[in-house]
Amino acid sequence: QVQLVESGGGLVQAGGSLRLSCAASGRTFSTYAMGWFRQAPGKEREFVATIDWSGYSTSYADSVKGRFTISRDNAKKTVYLQMNSLKPEDTAAYYCAAARQATIKSFAYDYWGQGTQVTVSS
Repeated sequence: QVQLVESGGGLVQAGGSLRLSCAASGRTFSTYAMGWFRQAPGKEREFVATIDWSGYSTSYADSVKGRFTISRDNAKKTVYLQMNSLKPEDTAAYYCAAARQATIKSFAYDYWGQGTQVTVSS
Protein backbone atom coordinates (compact mmCIF):
# COMPACT_ATOMS: atom_id res chain seq x y z
CA GLN A 1 0.00 0.00 0.00
CA VAL A 2 1.27 3.45 -0.94
CA GLN A 3 -0.29 6.72 0.13
CA LEU A 4 0.58 9.85 -1.81
CA VAL A 5 0.27 13.50 -0.81
CA GLU A 6 0.99 16.30 -3.27
CA SER A 7 2.04 19.82 -2.37
CA GLY A 8 3.52 22.91 -3.96
CA GLY A 9 0.68 24.07 -6.14
CA GLY A 10 -0.44 27.66 -6.30
CA LEU A 11 -0.97 30.74 -8.42
CA VAL A 12 1.86 31.90 -10.66
CA GLN A 13 2.22 34.29 -13.57
CA ALA A 14 2.94 33.05 -17.05
CA GLY A 15 6.64 32.43 -17.48
CA GLY A 16 7.08 31.60 -13.82
CA SER A 17 8.06 28.38 -12.08
CA LEU A 18 6.69 26.00 -9.49
CA ARG A 19 7.97 22.80 -7.97
CA LEU A 20 5.45 20.17 -7.02
CA SER A 21 6.27 17.50 -4.46
CA CYS A 22 4.62 14.17 -3.84
CA ALA A 23 5.41 12.52 -0.53
CA ALA A 24 4.79 8.80 -0.25
CA SER A 25 4.27 6.53 2.68
CA GLY A 26 4.97 2.82 2.68
CA ARG A 27 8.12 0.75 2.56
CA THR A 28 7.87 -0.11 -1.13
CA PHE A 29 8.07 3.38 -2.64
CA SER A 30 11.45 2.72 -4.25
CA THR A 31 10.04 -0.22 -6.19
CA TYR A 32 7.35 1.87 -7.91
CA ALA A 33 7.51 3.97 -10.99
CA MET A 34 5.92 7.36 -10.44
CA GLY A 35 3.91 9.59 -12.70
CA TRP A 36 2.39 13.03 -12.81
CA PHE A 37 -0.95 13.66 -14.47
CA ARG A 38 -3.14 16.73 -14.71
CA GLN A 39 -6.77 17.53 -15.25
CA ALA A 40 -8.19 20.86 -16.29
CA PRO A 41 -11.87 21.72 -15.76
CA GLY A 42 -14.04 20.04 -18.39
CA LYS A 43 -11.14 18.00 -19.75
CA GLU A 44 -9.94 14.46 -19.31
CA ARG A 45 -6.98 13.62 -17.13
CA GLU A 46 -3.79 13.69 -19.17
CA PHE A 47 -0.29 12.33 -18.77
CA VAL A 48 2.46 14.79 -17.88
CA ALA A 49 5.59 12.84 -16.93
CA THR A 50 6.79 9.56 -15.56
CA ILE A 51 9.97 8.24 -13.95
CA ASP A 52 11.08 4.67 -13.33
CA TRP A 53 11.96 3.28 -9.92
CA SER A 54 15.65 4.11 -10.27
CA GLY A 55 15.16 7.65 -11.49
CA TYR A 56 17.27 7.08 -14.60
CA SER A 57 14.44 6.74 -17.11
CA THR A 58 11.92 9.51 -17.67
CA SER A 59 9.27 10.33 -20.22
CA TYR A 60 7.28 13.50 -20.88
CA ALA A 61 4.22 14.66 -22.72
CA ASP A 62 5.13 16.71 -25.77
CA SER A 63 3.30 19.70 -24.31
CA VAL A 64 5.70 19.94 -21.36
CA LYS A 65 8.93 18.58 -22.82
CA GLY A 66 11.81 20.97 -22.23
CA ARG A 67 9.88 22.90 -19.58
CA PHE A 68 9.07 20.31 -16.90
CA THR A 69 11.45 17.94 -15.12
CA ILE A 70 10.44 14.92 -13.06
CA SER A 71 12.81 13.58 -10.43
CA ARG A 72 12.72 11.45 -7.31
CA ASP A 73 14.52 10.94 -4.03
CA ASN A 74 13.93 7.39 -2.85
CA ALA A 75 15.55 8.07 0.52
CA LYS A 76 12.96 10.79 1.13
CA LYS A 77 10.17 8.83 -0.57
CA THR A 78 9.38 11.89 -2.65
CA VAL A 79 8.88 12.61 -6.32
CA TYR A 80 9.12 16.10 -7.74
CA LEU A 81 7.88 17.97 -10.77
CA GLN A 82 9.85 21.11 -11.57
CA MET A 83 7.75 23.30 -13.84
CA ASN A 84 9.40 26.19 -15.66
CA SER A 85 8.16 28.63 -18.29
CA LEU A 86 4.61 28.02 -17.19
CA LYS A 87 1.77 28.85 -19.55
CA PRO A 88 -1.92 29.53 -18.86
CA GLU A 89 -2.73 26.21 -20.55
CA ASP A 90 -0.79 24.44 -17.79
CA THR A 91 -3.56 25.40 -15.37
CA ALA A 92 -4.97 22.20 -13.90
CA ALA A 93 -5.14 19.98 -10.86
CA TYR A 94 -1.93 17.95 -10.78
CA TYR A 95 -1.88 14.39 -9.46
CA CYS A 96 0.97 12.05 -8.68
CA ALA A 97 0.52 8.32 -9.00
CA ALA A 98 2.42 5.08 -8.46
CA ALA A 99 2.65 2.15 -10.86
CA ARG A 100 4.63 -1.07 -11.18
CA GLN A 101 6.20 0.16 -14.41
CA ALA A 102 6.72 3.59 -15.89
CA THR A 103 3.95 4.25 -18.37
CA ILE A 104 1.93 7.07 -19.87
CA LYS A 105 -1.31 5.12 -19.36
CA SER A 106 -3.28 6.31 -16.34
CA PHE A 107 -5.15 3.02 -15.92
CA ALA A 108 -1.86 1.28 -15.08
CA TYR A 109 -1.35 3.38 -11.94
CA ASP A 110 -2.43 1.71 -8.72
CA TYR A 111 -2.23 4.59 -6.27
CA TRP A 112 -3.15 8.25 -6.61
CA GLY A 113 -2.78 11.38 -4.55
CA GLN A 114 -5.54 13.88 -3.92
CA GLY A 115 -4.12 16.49 -6.27
CA THR A 116 -2.76 20.01 -5.99
CA GLN A 117 -4.04 22.98 -7.98
CA VAL A 118 -1.79 24.94 -10.30
CA THR A 119 -3.13 28.16 -11.76
CA VAL A 120 -1.13 30.16 -14.29
CA SER A 121 -2.31 33.69 -14.98
CA SER A 122 -1.65 35.47 -18.26
